[in-house]
Amino acid sequence: MGAYILRRLLLVIPTLLGIMILNFAIIQFMPGGPIEQVIARMQGNGDVFENISGGAGDAEFQSAGIELQGAYPGAQGLDPRYLAELEKRFGFDKPPLERFLNMMWNYVRFDFGESYFRKISVLDLVLEKMPVSITLGLWSTIIAYLVSIPLGIRKAIKDGSQFDTWTSGAIIVAYAIPGFLFAILLIVLFAGGSYWRIFPLRGLTSSNWEELTMWGKVIDYLWHITLPVLASTISAFATLTLLTKNSFLDEIKKQYVMTARAKGLTENRVLYGHVFRNAMLIVISGFPALFVAVFFGGSVIIETLFSLDGLGRMGYEAAIARDYPVVFGTLYAFSLMGLVVGIITDITYVFIDPRIDFESRG
Repeated sequence: MGAYILRRLLLVIPTLLGIMILNFAIIQFMPGGPIEQVIARMQGNGDVFENISGGAGDAEFQSAGIELQGAYPGAQGLDPRYLAELEKRFGFDKPPLERFLNMMWNYVRFDFGESYFRKISVLDLVLEKMPVSITLGLWSTIIAYLVSIPLGIRKAIKDGSQFDTWTSGAIIVAYAIPGFLFAILLIVLFAGGSYWRIFPLRGLTSSNWEELTMWGKVIDYLWHITLPVLASTISAFATLTLLTKNSFLDEIKKQYVMTARAKGLTENRVLYGHVFRNAMLIVISGFPALFVAVFFGGSVIIETLFSLDGLGRMGYEAAIARDYPVVFGTLYAFSLMGLVVGIITDITYVFIDPRIDFESRG
């Protein structure tokens, strides 16, 4: 197992390098870079920051050390020396290959630099937004597994019954509903949209958070995360339930299950002592994809609808604003984390079923 883990860790290097090269190359052909953002502001044409929540205005440019010299509505023509200074400020005075090599050398040392338009390091910015994404990703994944696995097992045992039929219908409907549409429905029904005002509409905590007792803080936190977590869990819940059911059905039909029953073992012993371990392998294999999707990519619209300032929203705004240090820094960190989670999943396979031997794989 040790040799296999070492091979997987070594494979992380070219995989991560390939991801960064591909995205860096694509960025070179995208119009509207950070310099164009500053120029648009100086010429009085506005910029993309005006159209996104929390976007940068003149004050934010200046706080990041970017002086909008001579900026006035209708400004035409810019001092070439100022453009050269901007290129140096953003690092575009160097050829692309040199910029890429310097960036990767810094990333190897986990030095992600500073945001172009905010006077804050990328690492500090990520840590600032992390609690929101941890909340959505962790709770959504836990709830999906806690509900889907028992339900999927029950559906497999009752395959073809009325219970299986109506739960399958409900699951298909849940899967067909986009997360953002379900979020809007929850807001309309339970957040004061048109009916009841039971849950808050924005943030993770109330304004009087510091004044609450420990138990009060727990209740307040759960009160705030209920709707966004439900909205981000619905699609994962449907997929995982059907995956669990089908995995159990495949195992139940195998010869070893018939043999165990012939020996007189109870049904619970057969299901949870023999079938469960084998059926859960395929379910566990989906954990990294589910967690990474909810944690890093599936929360942009949910965070926006519920006014949550998390990593998904930050990544979207950074991409629109061409804030390259934030884009590439988070891409590197999240890709590395996803690859490591994949290795941890393989280790979990062996823990659940010691018969799996990755060492024997060529």
